[in-house]
Formats: sequence, C-alpha cells, structure tokens
Amino acid sequence: MEKQLSDKLKNTLKTLPEIWKKIHAELDKRIIGQDDLIDELLTAIFAKGHCLLIGVPGLAKTLLIHTLSEAADLSFNRIQFTPDMMPGDIIGSEILEEDATTGHRKFRFIKGPVFAQLILADEINRTSPKTQAALLEAMQEKQVTVAGVKYNLEEPFFVLATQNPIEQEGTYPLPEAQLDRFMFSLNVDYPEFDDEVELLLQTTQDYQFKIDKVVTAKEIITLQNAIRHIVVPKSVAEYAVKLVKASRPNTSFAMEHTNKYLRWGAGPRACQYLALAGKVYAARDHRFNVAIDDINRATKPVLRHRIILNYRAEADGQSPEKIIDKIIDKI
Repeated sequence: MEKQLSDKLKNTLKTLPEIWKKIHAELDKRIIGQDDLIDELLTAIFAKGHCLLIGVPGLAKTLLIHTLSEAADLSFNRIQFTPDMMPGDIIGSEILEEDATTGHRKFRFIKGPVFAQLILADEINRTSPKTQAALLEAMQEKQVTVAGVKYNLEEPFFVLATQNPIEQEGTYPLPEAQLDRFMFSLNVDYPEFDDEVELLLQTTQDYQFKIDKVVTAKEIITLQNAIRHIVVPKSVAEYAVKLVKASRPNTSFAMEHTNKYLRWGAGPRACQYLALAGKVYAARDHRFNVAIDDINRATKPVLRHRIILNYRAEADGQSPEKIIDKIIDKI
C-alpha cells in the first residue's frame, strides 16, 4: 500500500514550481538559450545530486554555475584543475604553528576550496587520478578526512564539474567509480542563431545584470527532504530497474544492442538517481507520484556516462544516446 503525504509535506512541495521559476528567471538574466540545461541542473540540485557538464569552451558553463550561487545565496568556490594540483590543494592541509606566548607548537587545519556549498570543478579531467579522488569522499559522504579527523561540509553541498570534450591531450579521463558519483551528465550545446545574436549584443555592452537572491540554503534543504517523500509506485520502480538492467551486457535482461555495443552497463546507483530525478519532475508538475514519463525523461542524463561503449559501437557510429533510445523502445 502506497503511503500518503502529509498536508505539511504537500504544502512544502507546492512551493517548488514558484521557487524554480524565480531561480530560472535570475539565471536567464545572464544565460541565454540554455533553458533545458538550467532545468536539468536544478533537477540535480533539488535531488541532492552532482552534475558533470560537458561542452566546448565559451558556452557559459562557469558563468551559469556562478550565477546560480548568487541566486541561491550559496557560498561558492571555483577550483581550476591543473596537472600539477595535489589533493591538499582541494581539501586543505595542516600547518605547524607556534604559540608566541607559550612557545608550544601545534597543527592547525587550513580548509581548502572544497569547503563551500557550491563547488565548480573546472576541467576536472586535467588533473591526476590521485587529485580527482580527493573529491570522492566529499561528493559521497559530504565530509573530508585529514590526519584521521573528519570535517563535515556545509549543507547543501554540490559539485558541478566541467569537461572539454574536444581537447584530450594531457588529460586524465575520470574513472568509472568517480563518474558514478555524478547524478547527471549534461551536454552543453551551441546556442541557436537568435540566441547567439542576443548573446553577442548583451555581452558586448557596458552593463552588468544584478542577480537577486530568490532562495535560501534552508529552503533548498527543506525542499530536498520533502521531495524524498514523493511516492514511486512499484510498477514505476520496476520499470526503472528494467531500464538499468537492460544496459548490462550478457545478462538475462540484456537486449541485442546491449550485447553488441556495450562493454559495461549502469550500476544500482543509476536506479536510485532515476527515481530521485523522477520525484523532482513530479513535484515541479504539481504531482505527488512519479510516472513512467518522468523516468524516461531522466534516462539519458543518468545513463549516458554510466554505459561504456565497445570498439564495435564506435566503428558503427553508435552513441550512448542511441543505445539508450533503443533500450527505452524495447522496455
């Protein structure tokens, strides 16, 4: 029997569409022609997820994230990843200090840039795996550990990472374990013609758009917790699991395209993220139950970085999106 939401939860969830609209309006002041990207980014945030943004330089990925921090009144740090960066440059390090009065020496922890609510991990694939891994604990556990001491990160906490899909020389592709920590992988496309004209006109004048704070960290946390209570009917849960299982080659749920073109499929975390994204979509549409259409809408951003193509797929011109479409059609 499906549980019923309390009136208090329903009233909280009913505020999401209006808050969503306000945030979107503030982002539209600076970001032109990326409405779908903004919606998916907000979906991940209200679902407590991290995002990987993939696009060529100059598509306002950094500006989008910085503007979001202003509209949501969140503390913000940008980390520009480079090949020589060390884990301590991200999480912080201990220094030895001497008390001028007593002469006693003690270690003091100096917090790194990861101690903010919204982290822009710019060009995350430009640093070594050792440094990339420094983000794993922060992303999953919302904490960092230094010299055996745990330091909690302030909630809400999001990592929004960017990658350049073209220039791969001198890069370190993210391992699957870290890719799996990102709820969504979002492709940032070139703007349409009219949008690019508007972009040119807007960004070459001497005027700065003021961003108003339209939502607080407390409101975001309250909505995140309320969204978790939205119901996923068993039939919808079964559908989501079937989609994910169909992405795993050489299993009982695998389809022809899966066995032919994939080396590896999505893990159980994909099922969880499909459900959470579906809950956000439902709340935004004034619903308190997740539908199959909500799961389908989330499938590409959730699965595209979790399925690994083989050499035959590349030779035949296949892409993760094409494979996902085949899986949806089959299921």
